[in-house]
Amino acid sequence: MKAKRAIIGGSGVYEIFEESEPINVNAFGRDVTLYKLEREGREVFFLPRHGKDHSVPPHKIDYLGNIYALYSLGVSEIIATNAVGSIVPEVKPGEFVLPDQFIDNTRNRTLTFFSGEKINGWEPKIKLGDGTVREGVVHLDYTEPYCPRLRNLLGTITENLGEKVHHSGVYVCSEGPRFETPAEVEMYRHFGGTIAGMTTIPEAVLAREANMCYATICLVTNFGAGMQKKVTHEEVIELFNEKTQIVRKIIETAVFSDVENTTCNCRV
Repeated sequence: MKAKRAIIGGSGVYEIFEESEPINVNAFGRDVTLYKLEREGREVFFLPRHGKDHSVPPHKIDYLGNIYALYSLGVSEIIATNAVGSIVPEVKPGEFVLPDQFIDNTRNRTLTFFSGEKINGWEPKIKLGDGTVREGVVHLDYTEPYCPRLRNLLGTITENLGEKVHHSGVYVCSEGPRFETPAEVEMYRHFGGTIAGMTTIPEAVLAREANMCYATICLVTNFGAGMQKKVTHEEVIELFNEKTQIVRKIIETAVFSDVENTTCNCRV
């Protein structure tokens, strides 16, 4: 059996799993709803980040439960999708970005499985490939927070579809659910940020702790506040809907592609 993969996202992905029945996985005493598809000898799971009705705002997402549920299913690679705003003029709405770095500007999220405390009475333990167990208090390296193998795969597929893709960038993650102010956008730009969003943290962090490869493909839906007249949620949804079929093609091609023969340092 090939490596199990998961998709975390929303629009454009549901259609891939339209014939799949939902399954519930218990993670730290809470149910996480996913969808499963098996094709070409590979199991793929879809996790709707904001819930199936898109009713959960970014700062209320059960990130720990989501990632731990995927770990418990044996998933080793995660491909995520994000709608983001650009904070630099050279990255334009309608283009794609494959971030290779992040800046964490969240405020109130639990960022780790390994705080030295139980989660709802459960003690997180991650079994690694070498047979050891990751538990207690853990400090990991995030020199490459996003998997270079999966990033390269996504970049090649996106280019082959004729889409403009930026192969690197810095994702600045804020708490949400509000959009950034012009002053914050300017600060993020001075920090070296490329795009701004609300969901890559702590997903990318937890995936590494759970010994998984993780990459995200980001669709730029707008310029940040102060770079255009006004930022609205309707504008974001409208542009994302225009690119829904492209996002679907990218994700569907990626999750069933073979990249096992290349290496990365994400997993032990």
